[in-house]
Amino acid sequence: MAVRHEDGVEFREFASARAGQLFRIAYLLCGDWHEAQDLVQTTLAKLFVAWHRVQRTQSPDAYARRVLMNAYLSERRRKSTSEMPVAQPALSIAASGGDDADLRLTLVAALTKLPPRSRAVVVLRHVDDHSIEAVAQTLGISPAAVKSLNSRGLAQLRELLGAEMHALWSR
Repeated sequence: MAVRHEDGVEFREFASARAGQLFRIAYLLCGDWHEAQDLVQTTLAKLFVAWHRVQRTQSPDAYARRVLMNAYLSERRRKSTSEMPVAQPALSIAASGGDDADLRLTLVAALTKLPPRSRAVVVLRHVDDHSIEAVAQTLGISPAAVKSLNSRGLAQLRELLGAEMHALWSR
């Protein structure tokens, strides 16, 4: 099916306006700059193919987030069965970056240690500021599952960040 010129223009406008937000979400999900770029590129490619349907939805933004989450979770499933890391690279925190930079790096490092679905829920709920119902719809799970994943994810973050923050501020 050929893409009409008007559809192409509208898609480019949408992609230009939303790519930054999609990248921010993708980066917080995977914790890797290049992998986040790949996730956004995959998301935009899938949106382009389905743009005629996406335009008819009530919220193209919600559709884009859903595609991003599905791509992320699908990638996590593939990696968990096919890749075997040999070492965990150390995250170095630059002393010249200041407390805010240190805090952001520590948070991103802690987020990457959460299970993929918990990470997706925490990022959508607390970084992208979505309701429980919106997160449930985006991920295709029940609101009860969102509450449970959110609770467990936040508990894990508190535990991870407690040790990290203590080490960070006792330097």
